[in-house]
Amino acid sequence: MKVIKPLKNTNAAKDFPVICVGGSAGGLDSYIRLLRNLPADMGVAVVIVNHLRTIATQLHEILPHYTEMPVKLITEKLDIRPNHVFIIPENCDLHILDDEFRLKPISKPRGWPDVITVFLRSLTKHWEGKLIAVIVSGYDGDGAEALCGIKEVGGITIAQKPDTAIRPDMPESAIATGCIDFILSPEDIARKISQITESDGVNHS
Repeated sequence: MKVIKPLKNTNAAKDFPVICVGGSAGGLDSYIRLLRNLPADMGVAVVIVNHLRTIATQLHEILPHYTEMPVKLITEKLDIRPNHVFIIPENCDLHILDDEFRLKPISKPRGWPDVITVFLRSLTKHWEGKLIAVIVSGYDGDGAEALCGIKEVGGITIAQKPDTAIRPDMPESAIATGCIDFILSPEDIARKISQITESDGVNHS
């Protein structure tokens, strides 16, 4: 007898916002301040894309102390789910396809990484729900090149206020694109995300 697998409910899978938080040097301070002020039942997925090449990330061990949301290190084909925080592993590019995370070897092994740009561009192509791109403390300008694309698909872009960042280079590069909607401290970024999701009628259950 042939077994028929149930169809994946793509509408249910893609009706919640994805918040990509991109950072680098000094990012941990920003992530903590942001997560401390984000409600755990907002109905959003938070994806933290942090630069690490050779040192194993410890964010999935540190950040659970600052949020009630489950914090998961991303593995290949892990489902993206609301009310979770997801962490990119080191030395990988991150993509999304069919509601799942996909990991590939880092495409820029030398020089400043562009993992944030890579993931944001993947979201614009393969995610049907609301997108919010947040650029926080870090060196160089990763993520900046993808911000106008986020706005083109109806997403919202936020940069950390440079004088609240340990390393302001990445937020400043984001602001310089002219494609940033809001420039806020990490605490105010959390409040703005709450306002956006509430005004959009996101299900908090």
